[in-house]
Amino acid sequence: MDSKGKNRISAMISKISSKELIGAELQESKLIYNVVGFIPACDFTDNALLISNLAYLLSQKGLNTCVLDLKVFYPNLYQFLDVKPNKKSDGLIKVLKSDKVDMRSEVLNTRYDRLYLLSPSPQDLLEEYYDFQFENIERVISNLKSMFDIILIDIPNNPPLEFCLGAMKYCHVGFFTSSERVEASGNMIKLLDHASSIGISTSKFTSVIMMNLMGIDYDYKVIDELGFKVVASIPLVKAAITYALEGRIYVRDNPLVNKYFIKEIKKLADLISEQ
Repeated sequence: MDSKGKNRISAMISKISSKELIGAELQESKLIYNVVGFIPACDFTDNALLISNLAYLLSQKGLNTCVLDLKVFYPNLYQFLDVKPNKKSDGLIKVLKSDKVDMRSEVLNTRYDRLYLLSPSPQDLLEEYYDFQFENIERVISNLKSMFDIILIDIPNNPPLEFCLGAMKYCHVGFFTSSERVEASGNMIKLLDHASSIGISTSKFTSVIMMNLMGIDYDYKVIDELGFKVVASIPLVKAAITYALEGRIYVRDNPLVNKYFIKEIKKLADLISEQ
């Protein structure tokens, strides 16, 4: 082996010994589309509940998974993943402000193998997030792509906010989450029209995940007629919400998981991991 090869191996060993590698930094991700966004179309969608359970299942497939909470005004995924929240000015805002920050030091470990979180601090001031641009968001997502096999982004439905449209622009695959609300389909069209008007591709946001279904006689024909496709239908399960309040993952910790809930979540996990 030449000196160049020895130096490279030495550098890798040094890196591993100084800090555990996050994600698959030593191997190329097998996923072509590994940045997945979720945006609520209406109220009562429980994105954090969906993403936390889905992220756990993906991590159990051997995928190094990072959840990115872009709800910068009201982050909550740290609660669902039972992670101690960042201190003020740490976490997401720190890496947004400077490309010199080691992102690995701001990504939080969860108590689940291969599952990580990058989150704002709940103590950050709202006005601190007003001036970030698309390029700041792109840089963060790009860095995460190089560190993890898959990134799940909780996107706020706030069109004037760069964290909404920026995430829509830079994710590979997008899902609308919807509940049985009459305004949901109109809201999806309105947001996509706005995104399209500023040059953001909307073709990746045609899949819909129905959340918290209660057996209402809902008109699914409207969704189909507008060009959307329902890819999962997840029922309202009280136990799932109760476990979330306790910072536990329902599909992992409950010995009697609702069979329809787990079936649909697994279907989503398979769909995403086979992209």
